[in-house]
Amino acid sequence: MKARIDWIKKFQLKGETETGFTIMMDSKAAAEPMIGPLPKELLLQSLAGCTMMDVAVILEKSRKQLDKFWVDVDGEICDTHPKVFTKIHLKYNFEGKGLDDATVKRAIDLSREKYCAISNVLKNSVELTHTYEIKNTN
Repeated sequence: MKARIDWIKKFQLKGETETGFTIMMDSKAAAEPMIGPLPKELLLQSLAGCTMMDVAVILEKSRKQLDKFWVDVDGEICDTHPKVFTKIHLKYNFEGKGLDDATVKRAIDLSREKYCAISNVLKNSVELTHTYEIKNTN
């Protein structure tokens, strides 16, 4: 897997992926309007996206119907440089039919412990926690 990041000016960066996608990145320190998210924000989104893909597939294979699914991510950063994440909390939110605690918990645990590469990269350096909420619809 490969990627390329080009410097545009000041804190503005343009990232290109091997699969042909482009993302702009920036910093709050820029005097101009930002052109993209902070790299740390992308890390939070990458973590959530990685685990969500796993969980959605596991629930589908368990024959559970997801109507709506989102993850709220909250990261705490230390005050001193390099200002790394110290804690990241994911709140999984599910809406669908036939969703039960055991199946949802199993899907989340499998993702976090086995399938999600980003969770597994972060787990030894960041306190990762999670909660979930299920709303069954008719």
